[in-house]
Amino acid sequence: MRKKVIGFCIFSVIYALISLLLLFYLDLANGPLVLLFVEIAILIGGIVVRILFRDKKFFLRNVVWIGLLVLNIPVFLLAKPAFANTRAVSNEKSEQTEVLSLKSGDVVGLYNDDKTVQVYAGIPYAKPPVGELRWKEPQDVEHWDGVKECFYFAPRAYQSYGSSIMDTLVEIYSERSWHPDYNMHPRDYVSEDCLYLNIWKPNTTEKNLPIIIYIHGGSLTSGSSYASDINGETFAKNGVIMITVAYRLGIFGYYAHEDLASESENGTTGNYGLLDQIKALKWVSENAECFGGDKNNITIAGESAGSSSVSAICSSPLAKGLFKNAIGESSSVVVIEPPHTYRTYESAIATGHKIMEEFSCSTIEDMRKLDAGVLVQTKYSNSSMTLDGYALTKNPYEVYRDKENNETNLLNGYNIKEADAFVIPQNLFTPVNKDNIKDRLISVFGQTYAEKIMTLYSDRIQSNAFEAYNEIISVYWFIYPHHSWSKMAMDSGVNVYRYQFTKENGYYGTYHSGEIIYAYGNIYKSNHQFAYNDSDRALSDTMVKCWTNFVKTGDPGTDSLEYPEYTENGKIMEFGENVGLIEDRYLDLYPIIEEYLLTKTAEKQ
Repeated sequence: MRKKVIGFCIFSVIYALISLLLLFYLDLANGPLVLLFVEIAILIGGIVVRILFRDKKFFLRNVVWIGLLVLNIPVFLLAKPAFANTRAVSNEKSEQTEVLSLKSGDVVGLYNDDKTVQVYAGIPYAKPPVGELRWKEPQDVEHWDGVKECFYFAPRAYQSYGSSIMDTLVEIYSERSWHPDYNMHPRDYVSEDCLYLNIWKPNTTEKNLPIIIYIHGGSLTSGSSYASDINGETFAKNGVIMITVAYRLGIFGYYAHEDLASESENGTTGNYGLLDQIKALKWVSENAECFGGDKNNITIAGESAGSSSVSAICSSPLAKGLFKNAIGESSSVVVIEPPHTYRTYESAIATGHKIMEEFSCSTIEDMRKLDAGVLVQTKYSNSSMTLDGYALTKNPYEVYRDKENNETNLLNGYNIKEADAFVIPQNLFTPVNKDNIKDRLISVFGQTYAEKIMTLYSDRIQSNAFEAYNEIISVYWFIYPHHSWSKMAMDSGVNVYRYQFTKENGYYGTYHSGEIIYAYGNIYKSNHQFAYNDSDRALSDTMVKCWTNFVKTGDPGTDSLEYPEYTENGKIMEFGENVGLIEDRYLDLYPIIEEYLLTKTAEKQ
């Protein structure tokens, strides 16, 4: 009897551990929800069987139980996210708007719950870039008959999805704890037919409302124009029309080949995604009056690769006159030599040849015959815009140097832990420490400038080499580019406003992209409510007022917050536990990075 009790106790502990692991796996795998109930039924069944068969022979007692565990195999195989279209307004009972007449046809959208906002999802702004239009400049959208129902967002631009298990593990790392979520959020469909935009507008007959056009991030290889963090409802409630834009990504948006340049009457290649963004700006300018917007008061905005795109659009002659203000969050290519998201024509063409060889193709016609699902598997990232001589006629830094940039007012800034999400995975098994940090810095900056940085950061390195290295890379990749953009824009006559985001929370906090949910007022929509408290909501209210005031007037100041223009080596606005002007803590590092970039550029000439 005693042996049976001990055996049952051992069984209970093992079974409890197995149960936790299985439930943990289902959370990681993210779907579908029915499998959670199936798994719970199997686990309960295992306990019941074990109790009912406790007096049976060992063989019979355990074979039945093991048989139940075998039932987990199909659960494991089926545990993956479903795919679904995302509705513009989650409330299935939301009312339809009146018909809105655009230049290309009529559309109808949905009201939000309190009918203060009209939402139009999936409006085409160009022809589908498929078939012969793959790797062509975006073409004018064709007029449609009847009324197009814009109730659901269009599929994402074609991209690869990573493992849902890894995605959830990243969230657990970001949250610094495990918060099980068995809602099993489905993934969005992807398609090459992706040139659509979404509009959130105040439910008013008022005309000439200010417009913000938001370009999503994702390294130019991934992302969505309708992620919950950039939902436009809050801005629309504050009197701003918010438009989010999808554009071609990865190999579909940034593939380059000289044969494609020869096909183009503009001689362009390698910038199809950037040209999509500019096409969307033209569409908005042409249609602004139709939905109550002011085409003379348009702000472009973006984060990460979206912000790099904003800085490129500010540098493009094709975008001149299409917008007034710019907001850049956490990336810029207005640098002597941008550290990412930008490449020379020669580099783009070289990569294009490698990709053609990779797929054993000899002509562009062969490449166009390949299925999108094949092309997206290329081992080359295609995550950079190209100095193509058409969309970008000069290095953006040179455009600003020559005072040919397009924006009148600029609001831009960064988060203080920008690089952590990139650096930590790279050094996961060999973390940076006092013994190896010099070698790591040499691999990035070379011997001379690594030693200068080591001297500047000597105390920090002795205290915490890991954090010091992450900060240095954050400044090089993200923060210095904003310093450069601000300085060059200011020198060209632009009114510049800078910020630094420092608000920690229980989720992304000050990591790359952590500020978005605050600035666009979507904390209340977050699936991670555990991460936010009243101070987060108050900060979000402040940032929303600053961002919307900037869109309306070109000045982010509010009745309760004076927000002065930036002056070189001046103070920047902190958005964190405290809101107010602070000293720029990286002023001593900027000159070293700038000297390094100047030397690097000179050596190439």
